[in-house]
Amino acid sequence: MTERVILVGVETDESKHNYLESMHELAGLTKTAHGEIVHSLTQKRPKIDRQTIIGKGKVQELAELVDAHEAELVIFNHALSPRQSQTIEAMIGVPVIDRIQLILDIFAQRARSKEGKLQVELAQLDYLLPRLMGQGQSLSRLGGGIGTRGPGETKLETDRRHIRRRVSAIKKELKEVEAHRERSRQKRQQSSIFQMGLIGYTNAGKSTILNLLTNADTYSEDQLFATLDPLTKRWHLPQGMETTITDTVGFIQDLPTQLVDAFHSTLEESKGMDLLLHIVDASSEDRQQQEKTVIELLKELEMDDIPILTIYNKADRIDEFSFAPTLFPNVLISAKSLKGKEVLADAIKQEIMNLLEPYLITLGADEGQALSEMKRETLVLSEDFDEEQEKYIVRGFAKKKSLWIRRMEDELDNETGA
Repeated sequence: MTERVILVGVETDESKHNYLESMHELAGLTKTAHGEIVHSLTQKRPKIDRQTIIGKGKVQELAELVDAHEAELVIFNHALSPRQSQTIEAMIGVPVIDRIQLILDIFAQRARSKEGKLQVELAQLDYLLPRLMGQGQSLSRLGGGIGTRGPGETKLETDRRHIRRRVSAIKKELKEVEAHRERSRQKRQQSSIFQMGLIGYTNAGKSTILNLLTNADTYSEDQLFATLDPLTKRWHLPQGMETTITDTVGFIQDLPTQLVDAFHSTLEESKGMDLLLHIVDASSEDRQQQEKTVIELLKELEMDDIPILTIYNKADRIDEFSFAPTLFPNVLISAKSLKGKEVLADAIKQEIMNLLEPYLITLGADEGQALSEMKRETLVLSEDFDEEQEKYIVRGFAKKKSLWIRRMEDELDNETGA
């Protein structure tokens, strides 16, 4: 069901540096939520109006635009307090939602896993609780249209006590799910497998790249927040080394606090990674602002110490020769070309070599099993068989604490001891 929507934004002294990008993003979010934009009302003022964001005269103009365009919904590019929503709604006669409610709505449509659905419901309830005004209009839209959908829609009742009980129950359930996730994560960390996390602005092409490398059948449409639930897939480098790649929710400007909190464990999934693959849409007009958003969010999540390889994607949409990257180390590819996979695999290999420890190990002719384990667990660059000594001489790179580095150190100790 498509709704006719009017977007409203105010450019203040504080927001002017990223105002246009933010409005452009709001339009993208609205389309993702199946809204049809019939008009955009913009305004410049030193700061927003405390009562109505845009001031009473502009609200009157908005009411006239709603009538003229037969709009069914107004979306503000600002967080609205319950009182502001009510005041504006009473003056214009159609429902009003803000950017946060819009993003929650999209997250609600995208959630697939039990954890994702619980997190969306928790964020929706946290958002709704202060907005319950007894018999107020704030509940009039529940069950229909943008800003009202999601796993929690049948439970959004007027009883505050019921909602508080539900919030406690969800938090308890999430703790159990998170404990299970933590156990799985620890298991992976102990298994000496090299782990990579895909991060980046929403719609930069993370799921497309996951599909390209691992043939994972993930949802990858040209939409904001196409991925919500973290997904981990195995990927073997051309040399045979086994790694895991985890796709995560896309980052976005001014990500609402409720969502940073609610999706903490989704983003937590990337905290134990050995390498982050930061996917950037090289063709985006707002590229540098998007890069900045991701880097700042990583700092907030205390993940800025994890090594990052920036993958500039969508090279097919730009002039490669005039492209100037801003983040390093990086690689420029098109995930839609056959060559893209090869170039990307090589760039990841180079980065893995920079992060791991080099080794030189000799294996007996009867240690075929150990050799195949080495190929899976480490990056083997060469293996030569010395016929005289009947030994394999293997060179490559492995994790510092791995069994193979310890074995090389033992070999060296034995040689010096002898």
